[in-house]
Amino acid sequence: MGKTHSTGFRYIVEKFPILSDAKVKEGVFIGPQISEVLKDEEFDNILSAKEFTAWKSFKWICENSLGNMKSTEYIEGVKNLIQSYENMGCRMSLKLHFLHSHLDFFPENLSAVSDEQGERFHQDILRMENRYQGSGMTV
Repeated sequence: MGKTHSTGFRYIVEKFPILSDAKVKEGVFIGPQISEVLKDEEFDNILSAKEFTAWKSFKWICENSLGNMKSTEYIEGVKNLIQSYENMGCRMSLKLHFLHSHLDFFPENLSAVSDEQGERFHQDILRMENRYQGSGMTV
């Protein structure tokens, strides 16, 4: 059975009816949606044993490695995440491969980006969007 037939997939589709099936299938979510699912105990209860193990590993990474302070056990957490995804038969995404291959690259305060840096990033992106607007490029 593919991932689109799992109870967890159907739950996410029902929870976020505005999202297309393609976005849900590819895992395209924004921060508030991810936060909402992370806090949802009902989602935890409907997953199979393998899915729940992978979900716990993902939640651990979100809570202990992607915040302001990185856990001292983050390397073991990433290994657990990869192993649990492998047990489910998932292929490693490029993002997960990057995370695994560059564990030493990430600073201790991973998400501590100043408002000035964040604003500069958004200004740069806006400038690029305006530059290429209407040029016929497909995304």
